[in-house]
Amino acid sequence: MDVLRPALININGRIYRKNAVKEEHYEDEEEEAFSYSGPVSDSCLDEPCDTANIEQTDKGFRCSIDVPSVLYKYIIGKKGETRRRLEAETKTTISIPKPGEEGPIVITGSQKAAVASALTRVEVLIESFRRKQPFTHFLSFGLNHPQIQEGFKRFKEEVLEHCSQDMGVDASIFQNQTKLHLTIGTLALLNEQEVTRASELLTECQGFIRDITEGKPLVLQVKGIEYMNDDPSMVDVLYAKVCVQDGSDKLQQIADRLAECFVAAGLMVKEWDRVKLHATAMNTLFRNDPSVENKGGAGKAGMKDREAFDARNILKPGIFLEFWRPAGGIMVL
Repeated sequence: MDVLRPALININGRIYRKNAVKEEHYEDEEEEAFSYSGPVSDSCLDEPCDTANIEQTDKGFRCSIDVPSVLYKYIIGKKGETRRRLEAETKTTISIPKPGEEGPIVITGSQKAAVASALTRVEVLIESFRRKQPFTHFLSFGLNHPQIQEGFKRFKEEVLEHCSQDMGVDASIFQNQTKLHLTIGTLALLNEQEVTRASELLTECQGFIRDITEGKPLVLQVKGIEYMNDDPSMVDVLYAKVCVQDGSDKLQQIADRLAECFVAAGLMVKEWDRVKLHATAMNTLFRNDPSVENKGGAGKAGMKDREAFDARNILKPGIFLEFWRPAGGIMVL
């Protein structure tokens, strides 16, 4: 299936097939000596590329690409192997800032097509490894209404009172009530320029948000709890369901449009066709790493070490579901 339905990479509106490649890790080498083996792309040399950013100089052609410094090592490769291979295959020169310095990667060559090919290969390589970076930020709506937070506090107290003897249930796996939120998506923003771009994009999105809401507040209701796997006795995430009180899909529209905008800008990776609107109430990732709360509960580390909990008693009708009753679960967005 990797061959029949390969992963696709969107770079500045151009779609590339991501071939399966071999990635080699060297335990005895420094992090900067990371090596990437295999083809960067099987079609970069012959396909037409966007050459708008390539300028002609007295010595040939030149282009530059802004790359966060944390990704330089993937272009350099182990002992410079990746850069040398790219330069040899495209007959170009790739200049990368020195360690500790920030700046663009500059590609020069005697032929415009060669520079365009090298540029595409570098972009595909960067995009591939960008997806492997740990999340630094997440886009979310804060559930900061006092009634919501007070209701969650009561929910936590009741669960610990009645279910603390159930496997894996303890106070450490509950979300911090002041950090309750609806996560729209996670981002890996690797330098200040990307943080600024994300902030500017979020400001731009206010226009369509006003259009969807018609300039009026959205009254939301937090009601009901659900789990994210098929076995209630072995749960890793328990979440509260959120909907608009009038029954409309306006909140879903806003969430989906936000995700689309950030994906199109290259600041977020598309994972689902629609954003799953939920508020994490309990997450086993919190058990060993409370800092996961600051990442929206989406940390990558420690996934194999997480200890599930038995949620069957928590999910019994008429007991804890009443926590999300309308009187204690309405907020205005």
